[in-house]
Amino acid sequence: MKLFAARFGLRTRLIGAFLLVAAISVVTTATLTYREARSAILQQAQDTAVAQFRDRIAAQAVTLPVDPEQLRRTCQTLAGEGKPHTWFVFAEYGKTRVSSTDQPTSGVITPALRDAARGDAHGSFQRVVKNGKPWLTIGMPAVFDRGDGRQPTGLVLYAVMPLSSEEANVNAMVTAARDGALPALLIALVPALLAARSVLRPVRDLRRAAAGIGRGELDTRIEVKGSDELAELAWTFNESSTKLQESVEELQRAEARARRFASDVSHELRTPLAGMLAVTEVLDEDAAQLNADTAAAVRLISAETGKLATLVEDLMEISRFDAKAADLHLDEVDVAETIRKTLQGRHWEDRVRTELPDGIRAMLDPRRFDIVVANLVGNALRHGAQPVTVRLRTERRGAARWLVTEVADNGPGIDSAVLPHIFDRFYKADAARTRSAGSGLGLAITQENVRLHGGTVRAVNGPAGGAVLTVELPMEGQ
Repeated sequence: MKLFAARFGLRTRLIGAFLLVAAISVVTTATLTYREARSAILQQAQDTAVAQFRDRIAAQAVTLPVDPEQLRRTCQTLAGEGKPHTWFVFAEYGKTRVSSTDQPTSGVITPALRDAARGDAHGSFQRVVKNGKPWLTIGMPAVFDRGDGRQPTGLVLYAVMPLSSEEANVNAMVTAARDGALPALLIALVPALLAARSVLRPVRDLRRAAAGIGRGELDTRIEVKGSDELAELAWTFNESSTKLQESVEELQRAEARARRFASDVSHELRTPLAGMLAVTEVLDEDAAQLNADTAAAVRLISAETGKLATLVEDLMEISRFDAKAADLHLDEVDVAETIRKTLQGRHWEDRVRTELPDGIRAMLDPRRFDIVVANLVGNALRHGAQPVTVRLRTERRGAARWLVTEVADNGPGIDSAVLPHIFDRFYKADAARTRSAGSGLGLAITQENVRLHGGTVRAVNGPAGGAVLTVELPMEGQ
């Protein structure tokens, strides 16, 4: 059933079902009509013939004993008076057999009819098919009345009437019904198409509306026509779309408020944080002259202030991405040299192995590419294990060239449940790691910077263990 539904659309199935019902109706009607008409035609011919034959025999004077020659003339007279068709009349009296034809007996007359005719003063009849041809056979005894009732004479007359014309009429009806079935089905195709169209139009509208909702067009609505089940479905869809739109708008407003709050807080914190950082730098320089407890407190305040400053800067950066205010400032750079400067600027050159072939130049935003590499390497150093390796290469895919940067660590890798969320904002794989040095936004910012370049970033576990994060950037026109 599923395969049938997949191969044939709803329109085809609706039209097929309509035509099937029409075909069943046509066949049923034709069959019932044929049966009733055939019975009526044959019954009328039979009743007419039996009544006529009985009346003609009653009008004949029977003289006993029977004279064969006179009996032959009687048979011929009866045959000429046959209605609705000419009869073939046969007479049997004892061993005497005569008829209106050249043959004294007929093979159409059955023994059953002979027994019935001799035992019933009113006669009997039977329809017989002989060699594929239909016949009506009538057996009627000749009787006389001596005042004490009708008494049989022993003479039995048989009328044999072909029913070929009646059968031809019946066959003509069958042919007419058969020939009329196809036009009837073709005519039924018109209301079938109209019915399918009336059913499918709301379905198509619903499909288009659902596709519009899927594309984010939440103001999509369906025109409700009528009051049937399809109209109720359209009304339900519109009501659901309205509620969905209201919910999404409320979520968007809440998200916008949250982003604006984060952005405002970040901006408001920058000024006091700048002063706090300046103070902590001075305190760090004088920490050696303080007692041990005070020095430890000063260094803790300095470290936490640095973390807070990093978090504020990351929040401001992610706010710019949310506000679509982040811009690219492209410049042609030596990619290997740019990566080396990133590692040197953070004093990581002794902790990171590199595979950086020279001569690879690309159009990049140097500041944003520096953030991408720094976040990936910093994440590997914090959560992986050394050695951390940075690899650089180019790949050609069809007519396009891609710049591929990989950062791999030698740690235990990333849990499969964590992989889908590794680029989510503030996502912590370990609830106990809420006090980590990172802001929880580093990989999210990395992903936004890569997208801004038109590239992709993904994380997998290496075949030998450890996490591998790969950045692919298009090298357009190179």
